[in-house]
Amino acid sequence: MKVILLEDVRKIGKRREVREVSDGYARNFLFPNKLAELATPAALKKLAEWQAAREKESAGLQARLEEIARKFAATTLEFRLKADSDGTLFGSVNKETVLKALRERGLVTKERVEIHLDRPIKEAGDYLVRVDLKKGILADLKISVKAG
Repeated sequence: MKVILLEDVRKIGKRREVREVSDGYARNFLFPNKLAELATPAALKKLAEWQAAREKESAGLQARLEEIARKFAATTLEFRLKADSDGTLFGSVNKETVLKALRERGLVTKERVEIHLDRPIKEAGDYLVRVDLKKGILADLKISVKAG
C-alpha cells in the first residue's frame, strides 16, 4: 500500500515522502498514530503543490541571501572603543556585537547568520570577517575598530 508519511518514521522514511508499506502496518500502526495517510490521487496532488511552493520559497530565499551578501561586501562596520593614553582598548568586538550592529543597520533582520570570528577583536585596525548565510552563501564583512 502506498502512503504519504506525515512524520518521520524510523526505518521507513522522512516526512512528506511517499513509501510502499504492508497493508497491515499501515492500517494497524501508521494510520491510527497519524504517522501517514493513504496516497490517493488528491493527496499526491496536494503533496506536489506543497513541494512546488517549497521550491519557489527556497528560490526566493536564495535570491534574498545573495542580495544580503552583496550588501555585506559594500559595507564597513565601524566600532569605536574607549582607550587609554597608550592606545590600549577597553573592551572588544565579538560575534554578538557584530550581529547587533548588522541588525541595527537593517542588513540582517530575522535571518540566521554565522559569524566566523575565532576570538574577540581587542586591537584597533581593519579586519575582514567571514559571514556564513544559509544555503552555502558566504560573504566577507569589513570591520574597522578604532580608539574613541
